[in-house]
Amino acid sequence: MSIIYTPKGKAREYSPLAANFYNGCDHGCIYCYAPGIKRQTREEYNTCVTPRRDLLHQLERDCKQYAYSRQQVLFNFMGDPYCRANDKYKITRGALSLMFNNHIPVAILTKGGSRALQDIDIIKKFKEHIKVGATLTFYDKEKSIEWEPRAASPEDRMSMLRQFHKEGVKTWASFEPVIEPEESLTLIKETLDCVDEYKIGKLNNHKGMDKAVDWTSFLASVVDVLRGANKPFYIKYDLRQAAPTIKLYGNEMNYDEFNLVHWDRGELF
Repeated sequence: MSIIYTPKGKAREYSPLAANFYNGCDHGCIYCYAPGIKRQTREEYNTCVTPRRDLLHQLERDCKQYAYSRQQVLFNFMGDPYCRANDKYKITRGALSLMFNNHIPVAILTKGGSRALQDIDIIKKFKEHIKVGATLTFYDKEKSIEWEPRAASPEDRMSMLRQFHKEGVKTWASFEPVIEPEESLTLIKETLDCVDEYKIGKLNNHKGMDKAVDWTSFLASVVDVLRGANKPFYIKYDLRQAAPTIKLYGNEMNYDEFNLVHWDRGELF
């Protein structure tokens, strides 16, 4: 079974290619939809976290097929490449080595905060062919603990982004779900110094909470801040649908252009 795959539907907005390393995730986010997809209880999904069977062997085969790809592979669409279990299994480091050796661009998305820094040595070898991102949800630490009890704190996630940015690694931030718009806007403003590009979504189908949010006002504020800071950003389909009067242009709503990796096949990284 292939580890690298092409996401479909709304998942395609994250990346043209993706890979998932672990069965389960130990962050315990209460809005997570993955337990339902996996037909597991939340307790099973959050506590029984193990690498997918024979993962690195299968990934090595995939990497030969995708060698010198111009399309990035997202680590990970489901789960987290820097969950606590990765401290034991070190799967993400092995996957990075395989990607590097086969010249495949990578995008990392994590709530693991400083755990990602354990691989900064190999990440820096990719140069411009990698970007490291964090999912940012709450600026308030107590709210973060309530919703994402075992994920890294907001401060730790931002500190991780600042460290990578300082080391010359491209950084990005994903805002999905947006649970409290003011919290998300605060995080955007607080990370303008260390985040190179942004992806913004919304909260969907969680106890009807999204119905009470003025998404048009939120998106207008996001656009004003990010355009004012000259930051590249992409607005996800669900948020665009919820705020259709906000005018967007080009890469702000074209995920294929936004995710395209430009590089010379003959250039080694």
